[in-house]
Amino acid sequence: MTILHLSNILDQVHQCKICQDLPLGPRPIIQAHQQAKLLIIGQAPGIKVHQSGIPWNDASGERLRRWLDLDSDTFYDPSQIAIIPMGLCYPGKGKSGDLPPRKICAPHWHPQLLPLLPNIEMTLLIGQYAQNFYLADKPATLTATVAAWQQWAPRFIPLPHPSPRNSIWLKKNPWFEADVVPYIRHYVHQHLGKTSNQEIADNEE
Repeated sequence: MTILHLSNILDQVHQCKICQDLPLGPRPIIQAHQQAKLLIIGQAPGIKVHQSGIPWNDASGERLRRWLDLDSDTFYDPSQIAIIPMGLCYPGKGKSGDLPPRKICAPHWHPQLLPLLPNIEMTLLIGQYAQNFYLADKPATLTATVAAWQQWAPRFIPLPHPSPRNSIWLKKNPWFEADVVPYIRHYVHQHLGKTSNQEIADNEE
């Protein structure tokens, strides 16, 4: 019953027409399965992801997979990882980057989808939109929120966006990759039936 129910909801998601006025039209980008153990909630698809239909299919996704120490096959296995952004469709271009996710999207779809993912024990909240939506009484800034990650772990882990634009932030805050990333990788290693990038390298030697 749960499998059928989730399948029905996903069919509704892919047919969603709530935001008909999107610049490139609706194209929900989502990955979910009732067996998934890790949930990734980011902002919204970028133009490259919109065009390909593949979540995190860009430079940001490459860095995210390095943080998780995952190969692409595992990352894109919905029985391992669910990917449900705050905005399921590309919101369009603004003056200084992509527009924010549409505010109607997460309140409408997340409450229908997340209860059907019973095995999720860790959710990565990437960026302020996801963190503002899911974390109560969080600090005002993203840096302070990420620094307080242990307050919500392991259920929620706030992360900066893995965009190349955030390279300066990562250099200024080396504690993130020294402390937070290993914690996430430990969960991944313990709970996901996966092949890590390191294991691939070892097998090639």
